[in-house]
Order: sequence, then structure tokens, then C-alpha cells
Amino acid sequence: MANTYFTEDHEWLRVEGGVATVGITNYAQEQLGDLVFVELPEIGRKLAKGDTAVVVESVKAASDVYAPVDGEITEANTSLSSDPSLVNSAATSDGWLWKMKLSNESQLASLMDEAAYKAHIG
Repeated sequence: MANTYFTEDHEWLRVEGGVATVGITNYAQEQLGDLVFVELPEIGRKLAKGDTAVVVESVKAASDVYAPVDGEITEANTSLSSDPSLVNSAATSDGWLWKMKLSNESQLASLMDEAAYKAHIG
């Protein structure tokens, strides 16, 4: 069973078997507007919590997407290279950004569940 977590920076993580699939929330993609480019991360890159992992560019602005926890990139969503709008149409499913092997699962405790995230965005 996968557990889903949220950050104050509007990322979501779905964690299963020590691997997190990471993306931005519907709220975040609505704020950004139509995405025109996603700079995908390099496989094997090690990230510390708070590092910039991905840059997404919309018609309005470019925004950094941060690593919500420490880990190593195991996969990038290459579908976004040809169709960045997947993030807009399916932010929490097909529009995921990267997968990472967690190096410190205890960091998940500092993240929000869905109810807390909904309260955060009010």
C-alpha cells in the first residue's frame, strides 16, 4: 500500500517500498498555469531535502521543484519531455516528475498528510 505525503512547497510523494514518486499538486499546477517545459533530473543524482530537483516552466514563470526528502533519483518521467501539459492535466497521476530511492525514511514524519495539506492551502 502506498502512502501519500505533501510538502509546504506543494510537492506530493507517493511512497511504496522505500521509493517515492514525486510530483507537484493540483494547487501548484493551477498557480503556475500551462506548463511548456520540464527540465528532468539526472538518473543517479543524489538529492538532499530542499535541493532543486526539477525546473518547470509555464507561460507565466519558471519554478523550482524541491526534493521533499533525501534520496537518489531512480527514474524521470520522460513523457513530460514531449508533453509537459501532462502535469496540468494529471498532476497527481501521469504527470509525476521523478522517482527516488529514499535514504532516510524518518524524514517522512515531517511531511503533511492530505488533510493537513488541504488546511495549509486553505
